Amino acid sequence: MTTPDADDLVELIATIAAAFHKLRAAGKRLGAVFPMGGGTWGLLRSLAREGPQTVPALARARPVARQHIQVMVDALAAQGLVSLIANPRHKRSRLVALTPAGEVAFAALDGRVRAAATNLAAGLDAADVTVATAVLRSLARKLDEGLVKPRRR
Repeated sequence: MTTPDADDLVELIATIAAAFHKLRAAGKRLGAVFPMGGGTWGLLRSLAREGPQTVPALARARPVARQHIQVMVDALAAQGLVSLIANPRHKRSRLVALTPAGEVAFAALDGRVRAAATNLAAGLDAADVTVATAVLRSLARKLDEGLVKPRRR
């Protein structure tokens, strides 16, 4: 294994950022992204795959401010897609759970995302996608480990 030099990694980071912004724009067109920027599909997907969670846990997994997730949860609750249920581990921090309507809405939204992914997959090599996923997961783990230190002021 050869370690990439900083220039190569900076190019990868810039490419990820550009792809992220294009994916966010496409996600807005699909209804997978809230107008204020939060990921509707991602939040519903987390609840569908991992079950009910607290707002702070959902925020830590992204990582974004708890208040940002609370705004999204409030909007989804107003639409009847999620509900807040009792948390057996904490009296005040309730769990966010998909409602039956939320499960239906997620299935429809996930279908649109998967259809778009099918179109995007055309012409890509499956092995390349597997490698790219592994590299991005590795970068995410390194970031979780705190390998990028905050700037001193």
